[in-house]
Formats: sequence, C-alpha cells, structure tokens
Amino acid sequence: MEEAWINRYRKQLVRSISPQFLEEIICYLRRLDLLTAEEAGQVQEASSLPEQVRAVVDILAGKGSYASQSLQSFIETTNSQLYLHITVYEPMVQKHLESLQSSYGNGLETGPRQRLTNLLLVEGLTDIQQKEHDILQIESTKGLRNVSKSIPLEKLFLPLSKVSIPPRISVTIGVAGIGKSTLVKLFVCTWAKGEINKDIIFVLPLTFRELNTYEKLSAERLICSAFPHITEPNCISAGAARTLLILDGLDEFKTPLDFSNTVVCTDPKKEIQVDNLITNIIRGNLLQDASVWVTSRPTAATQIPSGLVDRMTEIRGFGATEMKDFLDQMFIDNRDLSSQVLHHIRANRSLHIMCTVPGFCWISGSSIGHYLKNSTDKHQETTTVPKTLSEIYSYYFKMALSHPEKTRETLRIEQAVINSKRIVGSLGRLAFYGLLKKKYVFYEQDMKAYGIDLSLLQSSLCSRLLLRDEMQSFTAYYFSHLTIQEFLAAIYYYTAAKRAIFDLFTESGMSWPKLGFLNHFKSAVQRSLQAEDRHLDIFVRFLSGLLSPQVNKLLSGWLLVKDEHNSFRSQAVSFLQGCLNTDYVISSRAVNTMHCLYEIQHTEIAKTVEEAMKNESLAGMLTPVNCSALAYLLQVSDACVEETNLSNCLTYNICKSLLSQLLFCHNLRLDNNQFKDNEMELLGSVLSVKDCQIQKLSLAENQISNKGTKALARSLMVNRSLTVLDLRSNSIGPTGAKALADALKKNQVLLSLNLQHNAIKEDGATFLAEALLTNHRLTTLHLQKNAIGAHGARKIAEALKQNCSLRELTLSSNSVGDNGSAALAEALKVNHSLQSLDLQSNSISSAGVTALTAALCFNKGLLNLNLRENSISKEGGPAIAHALRTNRTLRKLDLAANLLYDEGGKAIALAMKENRALTSLHLQWNFIQAKAATALAQALQSNSSLASLDLQENAIGDEGVAALSAALKVNTTLADLHLQVASVGAAGAQALAEALIVNKSLQILDLRGNSIGVAGAKAMVNALKVNRSLRRLNLQENSLGMDGAICIATALRGNHGLTYVNLQGNRIGQSGAKMISDAIRTNSPDCVVDV
Repeated sequence: MEEAWINRYRKQLVRSISPQFLEEIICYLRRLDLLTAEEAGQVQEASSLPEQVRAVVDILAGKGSYASQSLQSFIETTNSQLYLHITVYEPMVQKHLESLQSSYGNGLETGPRQRLTNLLLVEGLTDIQQKEHDILQIESTKGLRNVSKSIPLEKLFLPLSKVSIPPRISVTIGVAGIGKSTLVKLFVCTWAKGEINKDIIFVLPLTFRELNTYEKLSAERLICSAFPHITEPNCISAGAARTLLILDGLDEFKTPLDFSNTVVCTDPKKEIQVDNLITNIIRGNLLQDASVWVTSRPTAATQIPSGLVDRMTEIRGFGATEMKDFLDQMFIDNRDLSSQVLHHIRANRSLHIMCTVPGFCWISGSSIGHYLKNSTDKHQETTTVPKTLSEIYSYYFKMALSHPEKTRETLRIEQAVINSKRIVGSLGRLAFYGLLKKKYVFYEQDMKAYGIDLSLLQSSLCSRLLLRDEMQSFTAYYFSHLTIQEFLAAIYYYTAAKRAIFDLFTESGMSWPKLGFLNHFKSAVQRSLQAEDRHLDIFVRFLSGLLSPQVNKLLSGWLLVKDEHNSFRSQAVSFLQGCLNTDYVISSRAVNTMHCLYEIQHTEIAKTVEEAMKNESLAGMLTPVNCSALAYLLQVSDACVEETNLSNCLTYNICKSLLSQLLFCHNLRLDNNQFKDNEMELLGSVLSVKDCQIQKLSLAENQISNKGTKALARSLMVNRSLTVLDLRSNSIGPTGAKALADALKKNQVLLSLNLQHNAIKEDGATFLAEALLTNHRLTTLHLQKNAIGAHGARKIAEALKQNCSLRELTLSSNSVGDNGSAALAEALKVNHSLQSLDLQSNSISSAGVTALTAALCFNKGLLNLNLRENSISKEGGPAIAHALRTNRTLRKLDLAANLLYDEGGKAIALAMKENRALTSLHLQWNFIQAKAATALAQALQSNSSLASLDLQENAIGDEGVAALSAALKVNTTLADLHLQVASVGAAGAQALAEALIVNKSLQILDLRGNSIGVAGAKAMVNALKVNRSLRRLNLQENSLGMDGAICIATALRGNHGLTYVNLQGNRIGQSGAKMISDAIRTNSPDCVVDV
C-alpha cells in the first residue's frame, strides 16, 4: 500500500510551513470539518511553530487518505512554490545534508579554532600580498596585519549593517598552511548541523583540485557532477533556493582566470571552458542569485578584480596561547616536550614568527621535538637544535627517513633506505618542475610522467611528504605544505646539478651547456632574483642551506655525501655576497639573499651590523652590503623587537633603500639624521601605504621645515597605524603646525604628538586649538619651548572647555604668564578629563597661581600639576594651601625653584595635615628653612598619602632634618626623601640614622652635597645594620673621606636591602675606591656602588 503523502513529507512540512500559512491551513481544514475546534485549540497551545505543524500532521494522519489528499491539494493549488519546495527541493536538501555530513563528518582539527571562527575583515590585498611569496609575507609583516576589524564566521555572509545587502562574492585569503581548507570544513560542518546561516538552503563545497579534471562544464553539470543527489539543478541556477557555492583553493587551479577576456555566457546548460565558467559565475552571468565564496593564497587572489569582490577576509595566524595549545595537542602525551619545543621556537624570533602558521608550526614542532627526543644519542653530539629553515626541514626528512617500512619480506634497512632515496629523488623531480610551472596539485598522469611508482606512495615517508585527495573518479596528490615541495625541489636540484650538463631549468634539456655545480647554483640564484612573483625565493634558500655544514651532517649518508659541501661553500658565499654589492637599491630580493647566507651559515656581515645597531654606532658604516644586512635584521633581529633605533646614521639614499623594511617597524627612531623635506616625502609615502605598521615614530632633532611637515600631515590623513609622533627640535613653524592641525581634524588614530621646540608661536597654537575642538583621539600634546605666549594659551584653553580626550598637556617655557594661566584656570573648572598640565618656566606669579589653585577647588580630573621655575612668592602659599585642602584628585605637585620662603612653605605644610590625595610634593630651591621643614614634619606625622618629598637646595639644616627624622619614626607612607644640598651635618645624619632604625617605609634617601662627615657615616652604618627597607642611598660629596667610606662599605656585609649606594666625591682616591669596590663586590654582590 502506498504511503500517505502527509507521512512521506512529514519532515519537510514541519520545516517549511510559515505561521501565516499554517493559519490558512487550519481555516481550510475547519471548513472541511477535518479539524474540530477542540483540535484547533490543541494546535494553538503547542509551544513552537514546528510543534504546531507536527500536531496538525498527526491529527490528519489519523483521519485517513482523504485528509492527507485534502492537505496535499490545498498546498499545491494555493502555494505552488511551497509545494515544489516540499516535494522536490526539501528531499534534495535532506539528501544533500546527509551527503555533506557523511563526507565531512566531524573530522575537524582538535586544536584551537578561535582564529577560524573570527576572521580579519580586510579592504583588499596589500602590495606585499600581491607580489611576495607566502613566507616572505609572514617575515616582512612579522606575522601580523594592521587590521582592527574582525567578523565572526557565522556573519561571514550576512550584511554588515541594516542598510547593506549580503555579499555575493566573498574571498578569504591566507598563506599556505594557515587553515583555509580547514575553515571551509568547519563552516560546512557547522552549517550542516543547522547552527549557522539557516537561510542558506544549499551549501556546495567544491575544490579547484576537482575542477582541474574537467575541460568543459556547464553551470548545471558542475552542480550535478559534484552533487549527483541534486536532481533539479535548475532550482539553484534559477535562484529558487538560496545557495552558497564554495570554491576552495584558487591557487591550485591549473588555468589562470582571465577576467579581461571572458566570453560572456548566461545559459546554465551550455558547456564552456572551466576557467571561463568560473569567471562567468564570479561576474554574475551565471548563478547570479548564488553567493560565491573563494579561498586562496594571497598572490593567486589577485586574479579576481577587486571591483568584483564584495567582502575580503583573512585568516590570522596563531597567537601566543593558540601556539602553545597547538603544540600541547601535538605532544599530548608529553607536555614537558611540548614546553621545550615552545621554548626553542620563542628563542628564535624568525622561527617564532613563521610558527604563527599552523602548517609550518607542525613541521617545526615535529623537527625540534624529534631533535630533543634524540638529543642524548651519540649521533646528536655534533649537532645543535635546528634554527634555520634548512635545518628544520632536514630534521623533518631525517625523521621520516629514519622509519623505513618493514614489508612482509622483511627488507634490510639498507634496502629500505634505497627505496626512500628513490622516492625522494622522483618526488623531488616532480616538485622541482611543478614549482617552475607553479603547479601544486598532481594527478596520476603526472605521477606516471615523472616515473613515480604509485605503489611506493603507501609508505610512511610519503605520507609525511605527500597527501592525496580521493575523488569519485580520480585521485589528486599534493605536498603536505608548499615548503615541503620547495625543499624536495632543492634536494633534487642539488643532486642533479652535480652531474647535469644542460640547464636544469629547461626540462627538455635543450640549452647552452652548464658544467659544474657552481654554475647551476648561480643559475638558480639568478633565476630567483629575476622572478617577478618571487616563487623561487624559498627554493633558493633551501638550495643554499644544503651547503651548510650542519645540514650536511644531518643528511650525509641519506640524501647527501659527507663533507661534499666543502668544495662549493666558499664560492657560493662569495657569489651571494656579490649579489648584494651593487647599489643602495635594497629590495626584498637582497633580503632574501641575506636569508640565503644565513641558511649557508655565513653570518659575519649580519653579526657586525647587529652589534653596531645595539651599540648605536651605525654611522658611516652603511655600505650597500651592510644596508642589505640591516634590511634583513629589521625583520629578524631581537635588537628591533622593542625599538628600531636608526638615529644618527641614515642619509636620503639609505633611507630610500630601506623604505620597504621600515614599513613594518612598530617603534621607529630616526632622530638626529639631518633629515629635511625630501626625506619627509619618503616617510610620508611609507605612512600612506595600506601595509604600514609603524606605531611610534620619532623624528626628533632633524631639520624638518613646514614643507616636510606638510608631507607628513598628508600621510596622517590616511594612515591607520601611527599612534605616537615625535617631532621635537625641528623647525616646522606656524605653517607646519597648521598642516598637522588640519590632519588631526581627520585623523582618528594618533594618540601622542610632540612638537617641543618648533617655533610654532601663537598662530601655530591657534591652529592646534581648532583641531582639538574636533579631534577626539589625541591624548598627549607637548608644546614646550614654542613661544605661544598668553594668546596661544588662551586659544588652547578655549578648546579644552570642549575637548574631552586630551589627558596630558605640556606648555612649559612658553611665556604663558598670569593671563595665560588665568585662561587655563577657567578651562580647568569645566574640563575634568585633563590629567597632567605642565606650566614650568612660564613667568607665572602669585596672581596666576591664585587663579589656577582656585580652579583646582572645582576640578576633579587633574592628577599632575607642574609649576616649577616660575615666580610664585610666599603670597601664593595660602592659595595653594586652600586648593590642597579642597581638592581630592591631585597626586603630584611640583613647585620647585619658586619663591615660597618659610611663610609659603608653612602654609602648604598646614594644608598637608588635611590633604589625603597628594603623593608627591616638590619644594626644591624655594628658600625654605628650618621653620617650614618643621611644619612639614608635623604634617608627615598625620599625613598618610605623601610618598615622595623633595626639599633639596633648601637650607633646612640639622634642625629641620631632626624634625623630619622625628616624623619618620611614626610615618609609614613616605618612600622617597630628597635632601640634597640642605645644609645637613653630622647631627642631622645621626637624627636620620635613628629614624631609619625604626622606619620601614623609606626606600630612597638622597643626601648628596651635604657635610655629614665620618661621624654621620658611622651613624648610618648602625642604622643599616637594622633597616631592611632602604634601597637607594646617595652620600655623594659628603666629606666622608676614606674612613667614612670604609664604614659604609663595611655596613654592606650585613643583612641590608640596599641595591644602590653612591660614595662619589668623598676624596677617597683611586686606591681607596678600588679597595672599597672589591670589599663591596665580595660582601654585597647585588648592590651597585659608585665610588
């Protein structure tokens, strides 16, 4: 008996019927009396739409064939599209889901997936991605992209906003081994489970490997061939069901896509050339309603015109935690080994950057792990942990070669080695000529053409080198990583070059004769230097590495002849160095040549330049060869990690030659290079490039004028990386300041700008003030020594009333005066975001400070106020005191070098009894004497916030010091006390010593320039025997003499906490200084003592 229609399509009905259509069905069934009111009520009570539909189906299923036929007829006549969907499309969808789940299963990588579920959203390919080899891309960019936006995998095919539409063409790029195919697999599996993109009816994953086997296809045959269960491809070609077509691995397609000569085809049934089919699909001539997702290595992605790409994303490499998790997964049974491998990877900066790519991390981890596991063997005594690319791959191959197969006939090890060599030889020839043709996927006909025995491909060696993809009617072979193919190609070329007569780059053998390995080596290097797409660069690195002593030790007896490299190595090094000694045009080719020298273990040039970099002595030594070494070091040297310091060593030509490398220096110092406007044009071009990763740039103490500043300002309009720009001590003037101000109105990245000593004057300050009204990112602005005057200060003050982003403003040495101070004070009453204000050396008198301190009574944001070197008299003391009693936020107050005298000092001291916010107070050189010091001491007895007190160059004498010492016996917060040149004698030192016996908070005590003498030193010795908190003690120029110095040195034998002591200027003499130094080195090796 035929199954009822309603039962046959039960699942499809539950998935397909909408709430509105369900209401229509219920009304129709009520009219036919096939559904009672009570049954309709039961349906409505169901918890969800699928449950409601299921309830209707269950009720009708129990009422016989008439009920089933009635529902079928109603759906067919009232909603033919839905009927077609239920009876045709839904069964196909179900079979398609089952097919994908069977093909893809759950076999995803078990390692970290966060980077795959959160892709980088990029705005097209960068110059480096379009031109450079994958490895060079990673090395140049240090494995990082300057991208702030990301997109979750589940939103990859959704609109970015409510007003945009879903992307039709999406491209995801990633270097070889980054996980593009794994990403596709993850998406398909997640979609098939119904967890993401439920609006997509069909996901059709295809690989370019599959497409390589066809010459001609139609759009509909493309679908039916790959997915035979889709019997109605017209539902996809006609756009009846939303479809996502995935095309994985464009870089593996045998035919380049030519969009400029596409023959237009709009007939989905017409068979055309496969490359033409793909271009028509991407252009929208075919399957125009389908979304298309292409994955590719970056260089291959350039084939698709950017105007056709709606969304481009990039797979990022491992972060630190992900790399650790990945290695833990690799060595899941030996976490100690995993930690050791990670330690070695992190110790080699270049290797660490490369290991952000999972495929490379696997190879490197396997090689280093193999070395570490076998490092106790006698064979490992002459080798070291692999560092170069060639050493890592040599270990990887040795690991594979060291485990020959045991066949049924139990072949001897020697026979297995012979088989392995034969496999490597034949695979190497395939790899080499495939590399020349840019072919990365091979088929059975390719294997036969290169004489590869398919039966030998079952060995464990081949499983490490070659992967295979079993399709319905063919098998595709591809090397486990691009670099495996390149290393095999290098081994083949190295071996063949020793006996080849003709040029190996001409497969037919028809060429001019080339005799000897060195001629072939030179030919390979020259071909690499001439290749526009750089696809031979890593091959040549490996070829150079095979000439290194270390690699020869590793592979001799297996793939190389012992010590044969000695015949070629020195001449190969000379040839490579000759490639560098041309001119100051430093390209990535020159950098790759330096990598070749590193692989061959010739590092003298690089070491010399690196040492000069560390010592800041590059000036005058940057020849063309050394410039190439410098460009190479900018990528790989640890000396460039925190900061790349190229100050006082660059000329215009050298700077121009290094531009492509400077692009990726995060923190770049180019101070004191006599740079003028031409150099700024160069740097402006670098900062304007999309690839630019410079975050901090210092151009201090050059000769930059307003013209050069304009070039920099233009770049700031488009730059997205620079956060700190230091232009101090140049000559940009008001015009240059205007250019920068205009840039700041648009730039929303720069956080810190230093224009100290640039003669911007009042007009320049006015322009910058206008910028502050609209800029909401700048947090630090340094304008000291610019003669902005009171007028400039007023303009900036007006801007501060509206600006809420600036945190630090430095206006020292600007003749701001009392009028400018009053304007800034008015701004401080309403601005609560500024945290630091520096008004040092501005001729501010008590009138100005009265206005500022009155503002502090209202201000709730300022943390640091510098009023050093002004003209604040004792009359200003009460105003300051009033502010300290009221203000609850100010942490640091610098009043050094003013005219407070005892009266002003005492007023401030009384306020400090009540203040609970200030942590640092500078009163240096204020003509303060014992009375004010005594008042401050009384404040310290109750104050619990002050941590640093500076009273140097005030004649407080022993009386003042005695009062402070008494306070130290009870105070528990003061950590720094500065009493330089304070007229302290032996009595004062003895009082301090008594306090140190009790005090447990003081860490820094500075008494230089006093006269504590031997008696004071002896008192200090007794205190140091007990005190454990003091870390730094300065007794410079204190008339200690030899006896006093010896006393202090003797005290260091005890259990003290000192890390630094200064005994200079105490008439100890050279012999005495040596004796004391030796004693201290013996008694207290952790304490630094200057004598």
